[in-house]
Amino acid sequence: MKALQNWTLKDRTKSSITLLVEDRHSFTATVLEHDLIRITLLKDGEYRLDRTWAIAPEKDVPFEGRKREDTSGFSCPAFRLTETADTVTLQTDTLRLIIGRPLSLVWEARRTTSDTWQEIARDRPLNAYMIGRKDHRNQHYMRRFGDERFYGLGEKAGALERSGRRFEMRNLDALGYDARSTDPLYKHIPFTITDRGTGGAYGLFYDTLATCWFDLGNEKDNYHPPFRAFRADDGDLDFYFFWAPNVLDVVKRQHWLIGGTAFMPRWGLGYSGSTMAYTDSDNAQERVRTFLDKLEEEDIPCDSFQLSSGYTAIEGRRYVFHWNTDRFPDVEALTSSYADAGINLIANIKPVLLDDHPLYEEAQEAGLFIRDSESGAPEHSPFWDGTGSHLDFTNPNTVAWWRANVTSKLLNRGIKSTWNDNNEYEVWDDNAICAGFGGPIPVSLIRPLHSQLMTRASFEAQKQDQPGKRPYLISRCASPGTQRYAQTWTGDNYTSWDTLRWNIPMGLGLSLSGFYNVGHDVGGFAGPRPEPELFLRWVQNGIFHPRFTIHSWNDDGTANEAWMYPEITPLIRDALKLRAQLIPYLYTQLYRAVADGEPVLRPLFLDYPNDISSRHAEFDFLLGRDLLVATVVEKGADRRTVTLPDNEEGWWAFDGSTWYPGGEKIDIPVTLESIPLFVRGGAVLPMAAANLRADPKFDRKRTWRIYPQAVDCGTSISHAYDDDGTSVEALGGQHALTTFELVRDNAQVQLDWRRSGDWQPAFSNIQIWLAGQTDLIVNGIAHYAGDTIDFNAAR
Repeated sequence: MKALQNWTLKDRTKSSITLLVEDRHSFTATVLEHDLIRITLLKDGEYRLDRTWAIAPEKDVPFEGRKREDTSGFSCPAFRLTETADTVTLQTDTLRLIIGRPLSLVWEARRTTSDTWQEIARDRPLNAYMIGRKDHRNQHYMRRFGDERFYGLGEKAGALERSGRRFEMRNLDALGYDARSTDPLYKHIPFTITDRGTGGAYGLFYDTLATCWFDLGNEKDNYHPPFRAFRADDGDLDFYFFWAPNVLDVVKRQHWLIGGTAFMPRWGLGYSGSTMAYTDSDNAQERVRTFLDKLEEEDIPCDSFQLSSGYTAIEGRRYVFHWNTDRFPDVEALTSSYADAGINLIANIKPVLLDDHPLYEEAQEAGLFIRDSESGAPEHSPFWDGTGSHLDFTNPNTVAWWRANVTSKLLNRGIKSTWNDNNEYEVWDDNAICAGFGGPIPVSLIRPLHSQLMTRASFEAQKQDQPGKRPYLISRCASPGTQRYAQTWTGDNYTSWDTLRWNIPMGLGLSLSGFYNVGHDVGGFAGPRPEPELFLRWVQNGIFHPRFTIHSWNDDGTANEAWMYPEITPLIRDALKLRAQLIPYLYTQLYRAVADGEPVLRPLFLDYPNDISSRHAEFDFLLGRDLLVATVVEKGADRRTVTLPDNEEGWWAFDGSTWYPGGEKIDIPVTLESIPLFVRGGAVLPMAAANLRADPKFDRKRTWRIYPQAVDCGTSISHAYDDDGTSVEALGGQHALTTFELVRDNAQVQLDWRRSGDWQPAFSNIQIWLAGQTDLIVNGIAHYAGDTIDFNAAR
């Protein structure tokens, strides 16, 4: 490695400046927004990889990637440039970047209410930038300060605050991982948030797909003051620096930068059944079909079933797109029965063809695989009790072949959604050759990109098959940009109380990193069958995540099912029906994510940054801004301590029985029936009946649950969003968006509401529910709890 020190100012354009470093390398700062600057260090002035698939501020990137120099979607405002003998200073309305000698950066920010500049970040004074002499490794070192708190990095084990630890980005199939300590895991999300408290917060997104490491205080070196480090095995050093007054705005900026969230169909928020045990059995079709009978018998709400890869298995090996007709003798009969029941089937698909796959020769002759770096033959890697070759999604022929097979083997047979699985691309020949859309690229540069492109190819097949409808997809592996196409989850977790607890901050870490539509395998995927109490508590927690799937591959061959323990089935049913009632609220949060960039899952401190207690609440979280979830995650618990964030409005118990002032820690008794849930004062929650399906045509009964705020707290705003659940045109006007304004004084609660959009829901009347006992005025008319109002009156 070579430390970079000397530089001269080489060039200035309308949006950037470029330094010549050590007389050979280029170092460029590009102003993209007043609060967003991109830094690029190119060895010998040449890109190692001149495209990105992550950056999409305006529209999706081309399948073959977006040129890194493309600034479309950014405003690229004018900036001031000043020079001294030892510095160059670049200044926008919000950020000031000072480049010093030896090469190092100091970042300052200016709040809109003040002309005072405040330092928010700086590089390590010596050896801040290092580059490989004979390879393409690169490293970046920054100072670390005692008042900083680090978040982000996506799906990581352990505490949500990352200080003092080291993390690796290298996608692995981490079956049965320890949710407190295992690293690396499934996702590649090289993004951190640094919270400086009153100094605001800044995001650092390193736009690389190469294996990389983040050291956030684990390493010490006598020759340097406290520092943090980023190290990459390959690629270019290319990072985006952005500042905001708070962490929430940094999260929203990252979400916007990488292209936002897929607007999946409404049914994707319903309970999704799944288990390896069904499709791995000899009578698989019968067992999958019987799932429908059990749903009806047990009166369980459900919207989808995920067909595990056993439908393609022969003697334990998995052959994607190849149906095992002994296990599934009549696929069309199965898919028709599910369609008739209103349950959506989602098929597991994998991007590796085992070497004895019936389609292997066809794919090999067409050149669809990643190629070995020495022989040029298809690479071979371990996969599912055998060896196989990974499909190369940087080859347009592979993409076309994949889309054709998704269509003919699944979509045309009645399975309209895909579960893109086992796509971590564990190809450890770093120089294995990918087609690169016409320019060969070593797999070390783009390993996690293949999982994104695989998911996108599936997405496009589904769009073509169902024009006018929003696709639903799942992907286990992901890199920034994958969230534009699919929902994700925290992979193959281990069945334990520890996992139940520590999956919560893992999901929040994904949310803080721009991945809003996430969840976990409820009940645990790998290991022992969950005991009844653990299973119940997992379900009671899982219902408050965007993705809610009960899934399993239990050691004893049993399946995690809603009815697996008759003694607790009534409580499981109650939890699932509460989830069904919350679908309108959940769907509104999905809409807010898509339209406004608002995270769905939120650590308490995100909305209450000045509340110290909220920073340490690892296992309490907000669902949207209004629901505080504090489910029981300890075995045998008879009490639960809950952190109520410090606010003026206060918090209500969900049942409306008790109002609590904000800023308290309360200790409440719990039983197996308890699902501790609290609502922000001033909120209006839209709720449905406990419908068995999330399809809006069944949503004929709507309740507005009104939770008044404390007296004289001003006006509180809430929303409810509805549409037909599937149309791609919904956001263009074919929806009903209700806006609530709630005010409370000593005498009464006043609710004013209005609706916009052209869509007419199945419900026409609204039942009023009111927490507490106060007078209520709705749009100027006195009402009582239990009254109904005409939803069409505001049209």
